[in-house]
Amino acid sequence: MTPRPESIRDGYRGSDRLKGKVAIVTGGDSGIGRAVALHYAREGATVAFGYLNEKEDAAETERLIREEGGECLALSGDVGDPEWCRAFVRRVLETYDRLDILVNNAAEQHTVESPEELSPEQIERTFRTNVFAYLFMASEAAQHLGENGCIINTGSVTGVRGHAKLIDYASTKGAIHALTFSLAQALAERGIRVNAVAPGPVWTPLIPASFTAKEVAEFGSDTLMKRAGQPSEIAPAYVFLASDDASFITGQTFHINGGGHISA
Repeated sequence: MTPRPESIRDGYRGSDRLKGKVAIVTGGDSGIGRAVALHYAREGATVAFGYLNEKEDAAETERLIREEGGECLALSGDVGDPEWCRAFVRRVLETYDRLDILVNNAAEQHTVESPEELSPEQIERTFRTNVFAYLFMASEAAQHLGENGCIINTGSVTGVRGHAKLIDYASTKGAIHALTFSLAQALAERGIRVNAVAPGPVWTPLIPASFTAKEVAEFGSDTLMKRAGQPSEIAPAYVFLASDDASFITGQTFHINGGGHISA
């Protein structure tokens, strides 16, 4: 990608806000997932991240985490497979003997020019990766998070406003917002907080992979800030929501979108 996404600012100073905690981040090989993993490592957390098959990207994330002085576990697999999700959580517990934070972030999106182009196979696959997997990971992790644990889901501005070319993707993000509040209600008595971050346009590998060159060039220009955000501008929200500073926050969706769209 040109320019390359910024995962963490040089000036970001960690302050041990997550020291001693163990976090799982799905889709941690690039984009927002990589940014979250690096911020967590700089804040003192041990990070286990999952990825599908992007071995080079995953190796780079792992290298960057270790440069932060953090421990890291990288596992390849399909989050849409419930058995793999169980194995992922089990491996983390076997390795680190605890789990404090789950970040559901893995996602896929596919553009269409009209609703008629949506195939049943694409719809099912998008929901399996973007929604089913969040449920698989949350139901498995919730058994081990314990009091003061937290789950953070990655939603999207498209889950609120929709998107003409990302119909199934936007639908999954709306489902994630509802899932967040539902899990927050279901897990509150256990002391587990559940929140979501809903980014607006963010410069990640999904963008050039999904849109035309013209659309990429204009990406983010319809926000009040007239630009796309960087992953480094989104990840600090995940730090806050995972930290003790957010101890009275659950069932919320944090919108980070450059002020939203200029026109309705």
